[in-house]
Amino acid sequence: MPVGTQGTVKAVTPAQLREIGAQIILGNTYHLNLRPGSELIRELGGLHRFMGWDGPILTDSGGFQVFSLAKLRKLHDDGVEFQSHLDGAKCFLGPREVMAIQANLGSDIAMVIDECPPWPCERDACAGAVARSLRWARQCREIAAGSGFLAAGHHLFAIVQGSTFDDLRREAAEALGALDFPGYAVGGVSVGEPEPEMLKQVGATTPFLPADKPRYTMGLGTPPQLLKMIALGVDMFDCVLPTRVARNGLVFTPDGPLNLRNERFRTDAGPIVEGLDNYTCRNFSRAYLRHLTIAGEILGCTLLTIHNLHFYLDLMAQARAHIEAGDYGAWHQGWIARYEAGAAARVA
Repeated sequence: MPVGTQGTVKAVTPAQLREIGAQIILGNTYHLNLRPGSELIRELGGLHRFMGWDGPILTDSGGFQVFSLAKLRKLHDDGVEFQSHLDGAKCFLGPREVMAIQANLGSDIAMVIDECPPWPCERDACAGAVARSLRWARQCREIAAGSGFLAAGHHLFAIVQGSTFDDLRREAAEALGALDFPGYAVGGVSVGEPEPEMLKQVGATTPFLPADKPRYTMGLGTPPQLLKMIALGVDMFDCVLPTRVARNGLVFTPDGPLNLRNERFRTDAGPIVEGLDNYTCRNFSRAYLRHLTIAGEILGCTLLTIHNLHFYLDLMAQARAHIEAGDYGAWHQGWIARYEAGAAARVA
């Protein structure tokens, strides 16, 4: 899912997102509630109409901000009190608040509010976060059902926490699975831990989630990481990486990432990836894209973002095709080997 935290996927239009094959995008409850406000968005027809996107939207509940804005929040049993990072004003997010905000936004998939513990994390603190997250998930589900949110065709996904403790992750996954949510997220990964630990946490969670429900790993990652997590049973991802690095001149290829600021691309007449069917690769050379990046031209951000998002979406399409063909294991291992070899060669 391309990330549209503030009601926009940075540097690209909804029409461009549709052209590259985006099926669903992500928004953020915390940020949109602060600015411009969920009630205003509701009055103006909901988030889809507000931002001009007619596809599905998933909204994160603000649980990640419990981690990322740790210095600006206080945890309570019934929710989280935040000090706005914009103007210092106090705001509170609990199960009732996040469900009301996401109803105002008209989210197709809403997330429960959870407590995302940091890494590393002491076991007792993690157990407390798991228990609190489970209680909030139950409350979110009851509120969504009672308000008619679910009956109106919206969905509510639960989030499994547990940090690095396998038994806590299994406990959380099984308890949430018993509540029969439409989908489940693996939360609390990519919060500073090394990649092997991150993959271990995902692998400790997915076997205990319902096999017939979508599984979503939140907030990551690199192309090889996505393929490794698909092999662990994950279906959905979101990440700011492809859009963020595009604005700094970094683009993805099957042979690893390229920094277009490098001098060696100054006269390169080839596309970023030969044969990749997106507007950027069909029409522009690496030399031109480097020029835009070095010159600080806004068009460079747009063209590189189109490429990076399409590269990710195309990679997911390839993964689906190889799963259906029955050769995903060998294919994804070969793809990762080529990508990592190319990246290593450029570093050397």
